[in-house]
Amino acid sequence: MQAGGTTIGHLLPFSERLFSWAVALAAATALATAFGLEHLGGWAPCSLCILERWPWAVALAAALAGLAFGRPRPALTIVALALAGNALLSAYHVGVEAGWFALPSTCAAGGSAATIEELRAQLAAARPTCDRVALRVLGLSLAAWNGLAAAAVAAAATAVSARARRVSS
Repeated sequence: MQAGGTTIGHLLPFSERLFSWAVALAAATALATAFGLEHLGGWAPCSLCILERWPWAVALAAALAGLAFGRPRPALTIVALALAGNALLSAYHVGVEAGWFALPSTCAAGGSAATIEELRAQLAAARPTCDRVALRVLGLSLAAWNGLAAAAVAAAATAVSARARRVSS
């Protein structure tokens, strides 16, 4: 099959590499946004928000490793799996925010205090609970936006990887 005098199979490795760079940029942007909102914006994350960062880190590491070792296709499979899991985790988080699911035990404050000062210290150090939406953008919580972004990148990684398999067969 010809496309502008060059076979599509010849272009495919370039498109996988280019897409891997796009994944790395998307993952770095997601992480930079999360850490920026926390450390520069003062928006403390809940425990589910912290968990939702890990799949982006996996996606970033996988995309960069795939580029470094010249194996973008297996890396994109890892990206797709990690971010599909993140989309599911985000959907669960949105459900907790909406009251559809019970608050996970990891989101509840724990410990006991013997004095008022100890209680104040615990409250000051406690993370926000996972059912409280601290910030909405265009009507959606950050957990919802995270889920949409993760699902979009996972779907695109799946499509690029599947197309690469079809063309190379």
